[in-house]
Amino acid sequence: MLLEIAGAPTAENSAILLDPRDNIAVARVPVAAGAELRVNGVRVVAAASIPAGHKVALRGIAAGEIVLRYGHSIGRASAPIAAGEHVHTHNLAFEDLQQDYEFPAGESGVPERRLDGPTFLGYRRGDGRVGTRNYIAIAAASNCSAHTVESIARSYEGQALPAGVDGVVAFPHGDGCGQAPGGDLDQLRRTMRGVLDHPNVSAGLMVGLGCEVNQIDSYPTGSRLAGLTLQSSGGTRATIEAARREVDRFIERAGAEKRIEAPASVLVLGLNCGGSDSFSGITANPALGCCSDLLAELGGSSVLAETPEIVGAEHLLVKRARNRQVAEKLLEMIRKYRQYLGAFGSGFDHNPSPGNKAGGLTNILEKSLGAVAKGGTSTMIEVYDYAERIAAPGFGFMNTPGYDPVSLAGLAAGGATLIAFTTGRGSAIGFPTIPVIKIASNTPMYRRMSDNMDVNAGAVADGAKSIQEMGREIFDIMLEVASGRRTSSERLGHKEFVPWRMGPVL
Repeated sequence: MLLEIAGAPTAENSAILLDPRDNIAVARVPVAAGAELRVNGVRVVAAASIPAGHKVALRGIAAGEIVLRYGHSIGRASAPIAAGEHVHTHNLAFEDLQQDYEFPAGESGVPERRLDGPTFLGYRRGDGRVGTRNYIAIAAASNCSAHTVESIARSYEGQALPAGVDGVVAFPHGDGCGQAPGGDLDQLRRTMRGVLDHPNVSAGLMVGLGCEVNQIDSYPTGSRLAGLTLQSSGGTRATIEAARREVDRFIERAGAEKRIEAPASVLVLGLNCGGSDSFSGITANPALGCCSDLLAELGGSSVLAETPEIVGAEHLLVKRARNRQVAEKLLEMIRKYRQYLGAFGSGFDHNPSPGNKAGGLTNILEKSLGAVAKGGTSTMIEVYDYAERIAAPGFGFMNTPGYDPVSLAGLAAGGATLIAFTTGRGSAIGFPTIPVIKIASNTPMYRRMSDNMDVNAGAVADGAKSIQEMGREIFDIMLEVASGRRTSSERLGHKEFVPWRMGPVL
């Protein structure tokens, strides 16, 4: 259903009520002090100016009373709040909720990958996976070889490549040495293996210094993967020359690879957000959720990420789990993440950034309730650890930080062949080998950063499109991008890559 808010701002269309149980509404446009609002038959006079995306109390809220958005708690009033008052950090306190989980009683089926649905043109790999791009990847084993891998990739800039070869890209990073063996090193290796042995990568090269903790012999080699070190190759320049011989061979073979028609059910879509605002949970995220449901229905894989940004809303995912085991796996990820934060004296509510708060999001509870909407309504089939291979059809969740480049690296290493990224404040992030589709939550930001945006979900708040129409538009654009249409982040050359470093530096 279209929101009845098209046209010039009026008392009736200047604020949005998201659930009949809510005691707040969200300002659709800036509201001046003294302005009259009419929300679901309730008349409210703004006690102060309220920025777009921020909350206004629809009635008096006593100190200690729960404040509701989306029909769920987003904290308690830290002071009495009168009707018409601005509700934000100055009068709304975070409360770490003890959720009453509704676990699935039985077992839901896993969707089959349908072959009769929409199609795209992609690169079929030997293991059956299908890529949306065709890159040669040069990865650093450690910081000691980061400069060299960047130099190798730069040496191909301006060089004509065969049609169908998307480029030679580097994966530099700051880890891999001074790193204790164990879980942290295992995670780095899982991440680097995942970005090299990836459907969007025709072939990859791992480059090390030679003496680092992250030895290149821990990575399998073969016709699509090779490795070399600076110490055995004769230093930086000699390594670049040796690498170019390998890469030239890879390019020749990649040039012979052609896009073929494939069903949309083989796509793996990562769901991420960054620079969120209050409109993210009203427009972009639920629209992306509709896209996710469309893909999951076909048996494609869509994967929600960012563990800190489901806290306070995890009960909604638990209820949708395929079985009790999957639900418990999700909760265990959250428990471990809480311990991880506690070791550094931190907590989940440190997540909302200054930009999030300026955009109307008061705390992590409010942010999470909007963020989980990216996952739609489909059954949660599987839960993955960071950078774990995404194998199951249907909707899943991956344990990642909320920090955008680290989250994208986990999804990519897991095998995501596209990433849909919603943003309210604006984001410019991309990834070396994966197209990132940017979805704006509001029209003013879309216009301000149109060079970085691919989709304007602000049309929902403008009353021009329904959530369902916007979701279908994102789905259609996803298929076009999968077939080769360049995203804004690709055209601008964004190639951010940051693995998740969890352990100590030695």
